Amino acid sequence: MSHNEAVMIAVAPNGARKTQQDHPQLPISPKEIALTAASCRDAGACMLHLHVRDEKLGHSLDVGRYREAIRAIRQQVGEELIIQITTEAVGIYNREQQIQAVQELRPEAVSLAIREISPAGVDEKVSAEFFSFLHREGIAPQYILYTREDILHFKNLLERGIIPDDSISVLLVLGRYTENQQSNAADIAPLLCHLPKVQHWSLCAFGSSEEDCMLEAIQQGGHCRVGFENNLLMSDGTLAADNAALVKAVGDGALLLDRTVASANDARRMLGLR
Repeated sequence: MSHNEAVMIAVAPNGARKTQQDHPQLPISPKEIALTAASCRDAGACMLHLHVRDEKLGHSLDVGRYREAIRAIRQQVGEELIIQITTEAVGIYNREQQIQAVQELRPEAVSLAIREISPAGVDEKVSAEFFSFLHREGIAPQYILYTREDILHFKNLLERGIIPDDSISVLLVLGRYTENQQSNAADIAPLLCHLPKVQHWSLCAFGSSEEDCMLEAIQQGGHCRVGFENNLLMSDGTLAADNAALVKAVGDGALLLDRTVASANDARRMLGLR
């Protein structure tokens, strides 16, 4: 983890909950996600955090729907974005279903909430085998941590070898999915002080303070995830035109802080992807 390395900016363009009633530019269909992918790549994103929906616009981990969306994105941007799928449960999927989706799809990258995939008290043999599978297959995991308790549990899994200690990437979530949530950049430091030494950490935040939180993360040597999943607003409180506007604002801020913005291939090298 270096304060000088290029900043990886991931975009989370839709999430599991919001619809086009929340913002008309929130992408839902594979075609809409692919067009958003292209505009966000042009704005400076190196990764797209992918959610897909079912026919009723509900959250889905359906492998067929993932394949359709990934195909559309690749047709639009080629290899110029890392595609990271979510395994988020959203109260619908259990751990076994989350793991099965990843094993069947074999994506380039995946995000994993530690509290869902390997919570305290579950069969750690299953967790260890799954994490080894990711390592063996060259799939880049990003471990999502919400609280100090999550971080300490993650640290324990790492120290005991349940999680392979190889190019570890984590995402710190600054807040919760609640109405009018506003994250506070001052809450970053208390999380970082408990975080074990990892190769890369990223941040996502909520509300119009998203950009301020990202700039603080950049100054602390971190990376960024922005987008309509967590926030629809620019730093002045106005509605963002689209996901690309949020990406560009953070990329411009990174350059002002003397950190370059990573391309997808830069990010692949940093994350140890083939």
